[in-house]
Amino acid sequence: MGSTGKFVLLSAIWGSSFALIEVAVDAGVPPVQVALARCLFGALALWVVCAAQGAAVPRDPRTWGHAAVVAVLLNSVPFTLLAHGESKVDSVLAGVLNATTPLTTLAFALLVVPGERVTRTRLAGLLLGFAGVLVLLGVWRGLDGDVLAGGLACLGATTCYGAGFAYTRRFFSGGPHRASALSAVQVTCATVQLAVAAPVLSGPPAWPGALAVLALLVLGAVGTGYAYVLNLDLIREAGPTVAATVTYVTPLWSTALGVLLLSEPAGWHTFVGGAVVVSGILLTRRPAPDRTRT
Repeated sequence: MGSTGKFVLLSAIWGSSFALIEVAVDAGVPPVQVALARCLFGALALWVVCAAQGAAVPRDPRTWGHAAVVAVLLNSVPFTLLAHGESKVDSVLAGVLNATTPLTTLAFALLVVPGERVTRTRLAGLLLGFAGVLVLLGVWRGLDGDVLAGGLACLGATTCYGAGFAYTRRFFSGGPHRASALSAVQVTCATVQLAVAAPVLSGPPAWPGALAVLALLVLGAVGTGYAYVLNLDLIREAGPTVAATVTYVTPLWSTALGVLLLSEPAGWHTFVGGAVVVSGILLTRRPAPDRTRT
């Protein structure tokens, strides 16, 4: 599968994650336990993939150390923040706010990734995509207390993602190890981190019902397990800034699923903003000009 196919598939998987999170939090699952279940099922799925591929497990402490940092930035903290955000706002809004990830990724990539270049066209695409996010939000209507608190939690998650994408490219995605093995180590580290934090923050888990458990299972095995193999491959092939633009497409999926499956509202600005976001994606994915020619 080429990078474009991985980009589209990853956007669909992550776009559906917001509806699955909404199902879990609506059933009363605490945010940190949503994150823990997501990582636990994801780690199990990734180790199955590693076994099927015969992928060698990294054994050096340096790789595991970087994996622990990536787990904080891409799993433990943002997964908890997203679930907390969706306890206050609907999945459509959470998915839209997630589209700011390329902007934070761009800032962090410039700081930590050698050779990462930002052309005027790519920057214009990022800014156009952010304008589309504002249209999708309907910012002219104002934000109440819950929307503000939930929105800030979701934006905190995207800031973590931005740092995580850049850190992954700089310190974690290189080397001889397969993407499945690195992803398994990363999500396992996140599972351990959350297993320590969850009892302190939320107490013992309770049975939330079959539908919520099914949502968490799919969210973990597919949205965190298989999707992280695709994500790491995409970072390797296209770089962190381009890889992060997948979050420009996820609002389209999260909006469609939120409206169709959860009966969440979506006004005219949702569709207009979506069109602007897609235009931004097309600009960010344009190749940089070859400056070696004379």
